[in-house]
Amino acid sequence: MEKVLNIQPITRIEGHASIAIHLDDDGNVRETKLHIMSLRGFEKFIEGRPAEEVPRIVNRICGICPWMHHTAANKAVDGCFGVTPTPAGNRLRELLQTMAHINDKILHFFFLAAPDFVLGPDSDYAVRNVVGIVKEAPDLAMQVVKMRQLGQMMLERFAGKAIHPIAAVVGGFAKPMTERERKELLADTQTLLDFARYALDFAKENVFSKYEDVIADLGTIKTGFLGSVKNGGEFDIYNQGTLRLMKADGTYTDFSVDEYTDYLAEAVVPWSYAKLPYAKVWNEGFSMDLDEPKGVYRANTLARINVCDKIATPDAQAALEEFREKFGRPAQNTLLYHWARLIELVYACERSKELLEDDAITETNVRAEAAPKAGRGIGCVEAPRGTLIHDYTTDENGCIVKANMIVGTTHNIAPMNMSVAQAAKSLIKDGKYDEGLLNKVEMAVRAYDP
Repeated sequence: MEKVLNIQPITRIEGHASIAIHLDDDGNVRETKLHIMSLRGFEKFIEGRPAEEVPRIVNRICGICPWMHHTAANKAVDGCFGVTPTPAGNRLRELLQTMAHINDKILHFFFLAAPDFVLGPDSDYAVRNVVGIVKEAPDLAMQVVKMRQLGQMMLERFAGKAIHPIAAVVGGFAKPMTERERKELLADTQTLLDFARYALDFAKENVFSKYEDVIADLGTIKTGFLGSVKNGGEFDIYNQGTLRLMKADGTYTDFSVDEYTDYLAEAVVPWSYAKLPYAKVWNEGFSMDLDEPKGVYRANTLARINVCDKIATPDAQAALEEFREKFGRPAQNTLLYHWARLIELVYACERSKELLEDDAITETNVRAEAAPKAGRGIGCVEAPRGTLIHDYTTDENGCIVKANMIVGTTHNIAPMNMSVAQAAKSLIKDGKYDEGLLNKVEMAVRAYDP
């Protein structure tokens, strides 16, 4: 008789999900499903609200990356009201969003992913967690906690709130940065950059080199990729208006964020509340068939590393060149999301430092005048988990009449299902499995940081 293995909940992810693995009569995997049953509902319940309130509401979509929703929403309302943020306001938005990436990268790699590698994927689940990391490597754990706290406090000191922010406003930013704040943040950013360099070196020596076979095989699938670029192909997490959609063979198309509905569509399936975006421009329809997927692409760190031609900051560019020399372009190994995540950590620190070293960051004209009116605006940034799109339409009173959001994680729901299927089918044979094997199936999900 068919047997179903339920992994519920999936551990060490920034959300709630479960995996159902269906075994056939011989104990081999017939099919798998990644179930995401949490319903947010923000697209509907912001309807009727004044648009300028929405950036303070949608940052509740995620307590881990509220800055990204806050920034994307403000960009969208800017578009609805036809206002262009001042240069200083725009720089402050980019700075705070980039700084938020630093904290997120530290959180995911060291708190959520590292236990699988530092302690081993087959280690006792009772110790395969952050507490186990503290016991195994107390000096490293202490440094990680201090760096995570430092990054959060930097956001809080300047913007008032590290979580659920209100500092960005329509037309720019709520307050200018003082010279004293700039110098203090610059010194702290250098500390974080030194740690980011160390973290990447540590992972290459103590994590990635020891698990090359796991990285090569576990959850690996072949898909396209989506991410933001600027200046014709440069790495970009703030999004200056251009998206790049890359096929699995490395060919790509660049398009404006305002054209996203011409290139992307969203499928609905009966076993998940989340929508599944796919590339409709490829004219293939949508299918998660492991051997012949249709329309499936991936977002998030590995995707951004794949789609860009170069990174403008020196240490991150050097890391990108080393990565490409080893894995090619586009790299398809799912667990390489972790490596790409640390390259982005270095970039986020370097870019934050660049912004803070520019005296223009302290200009006092941080907000352009805006007035409610009818319009449509599309705001886009790169959230840690993928390309984030907020699309709003307002009436003549400036109230939301329609909203569509493509949240970063949703780009990867189809590929996560594919990676889970690949991992389960390669690991579970003839009805034989154990907790360690099931944890490896979870690892295929954790790589995407959903």
